[in-house]
Amino acid sequence: MKTLLDIKELTVSGEKTIVHPVSLQVRTREPCTILGETGCGKSLLAQAVMGVLPSELRAQGRIFLGERDLLGLIPKQRRAIWGRELAILPQEPWLALDPTMRVLPQVKEGYMVAGAVSGASAGRLAQATLSGLGLTDAAGKLPSELSGGMAQRVAFAAASVGGAGILLADEPTKGLDAQRWQDIVDLLLQKVADGIGLLTITHDIGVARRLGGHVAIMCEGRIVEQGPAARVLQNPVHPYSKRLLAADPASWEKLGGRASNGVSPVIKAHSLGITRGGKQLFKHQNFSIAPGEIVGVTGPSGCGKSTFGDLLLGLLQPDTGTVWRDGSHPPLRYQKLYQDPPAAFPRSITIGQAVEDLIRLHALQPGIRDTLMDELRLQPELLDRLPEQISGGELQRFALLRVLLLDPIFLFADEPTSRLDLITQQEMMNLLVRCARERQCAILLVSHHADLIGKVADRLLFLGEEAISRDAAFSACHQTSPREHPVYGA
Repeated sequence: MKTLLDIKELTVSGEKTIVHPVSLQVRTREPCTILGETGCGKSLLAQAVMGVLPSELRAQGRIFLGERDLLGLIPKQRRAIWGRELAILPQEPWLALDPTMRVLPQVKEGYMVAGAVSGASAGRLAQATLSGLGLTDAAGKLPSELSGGMAQRVAFAAASVGGAGILLADEPTKGLDAQRWQDIVDLLLQKVADGIGLLTITHDIGVARRLGGHVAIMCEGRIVEQGPAARVLQNPVHPYSKRLLAADPASWEKLGGRASNGVSPVIKAHSLGITRGGKQLFKHQNFSIAPGEIVGVTGPSGCGKSTFGDLLLGLLQPDTGTVWRDGSHPPLRYQKLYQDPPAAFPRSITIGQAVEDLIRLHALQPGIRDTLMDELRLQPELLDRLPEQISGGELQRFALLRVLLLDPIFLFADEPTSRLDLITQQEMMNLLVRCARERQCAILLVSHHADLIGKVADRLLFLGEEAISRDAAFSACHQTSPREHPVYGA
């Protein structure tokens, strides 16, 4: 096998060393995967290879692309190889895509600029690429109109158009349903079969197993174990590797199982229906959720899971049906934990300022912040950073912290663990379950992870392409009481 990318003793540092000396090789026909928890330095390593580290950080060591040491190139020389020799599939698709361009022109432009393809041919190639990813209906949409899974697939298409010989895939499957997850992994494997070097950054053990090849496990900025995937993932040696593998949701004890019989609901919906983009997402949907109850929602990407939660919160209006909420609780206690945390934080102020603004606005007790930060394993120094300067998993945990400060009675948690490693994911799910049981917060939990939903939820709701399937428990009564008021109706 030919070595395509040779990383030698690479470090990333600012005021202190964040990534300690890392040595890895990316070879032809051998996927290389870095597996580790949120905030351990995986993405910083990929950014160092690509040459897009934040200005306050610096990389040292050697990174050979063929005969060239990338760290010896000036920025103009580094940019010249982007997309053409070295491409990155970023962790946050909405930040990578141009929000003002529709999907088809965006992919077409990539073929024209990075692939040097003429306009007409670029358009045909873009259409074929989107069709192959199941995105034909998304061609005319803006990134803001896409689901998380659709945005990730568009980002994959955009990253692939230049014919680069090496692809850095940073969390390529987060937020995808099982079928789309498999599709993306198969596409990555096809790239490897075509002779393209693949370096994947992930916290998903399933992705690492499916890709095979070479696996390196990273903890607190250090590679603690690496070798053939079959050996490392089946018989790990390092204690952290063993702990990481043991945190797979398939190994969890059942956390759900609470019955809601006889408890007055905080939200009830009757005969909800909605169409978006000409597609009927669901109709005649009845639903209720009681205090302290966790209802899990699953289904393929783009089937309406986020839309359903937004309807319950009043963020969208249904085409048909009504939603009622318990009027004894102020609107502020009905909250949403967004699937895309970068979109939920102002980009120009620090995390600490965003949290302090919330505490001051609602006259909350400041000490609550520090207690929650301890529970969420968030370091105090992160408060001084901008949202783009922390990992996706850290930002997602700050998003949960901000929501919990408001003591919600109902929480719509939209893919709350899609950016988290297994260990942090398990800790966050335990915290959400405690929030439901101890604070009597009703939680509508959206996730593509069937094992996680099965272990956490008290009831399940599946949104399919044609209809909603639900268990008998969803036929809860829909009578109103004097304390409730209609949010909207049609």
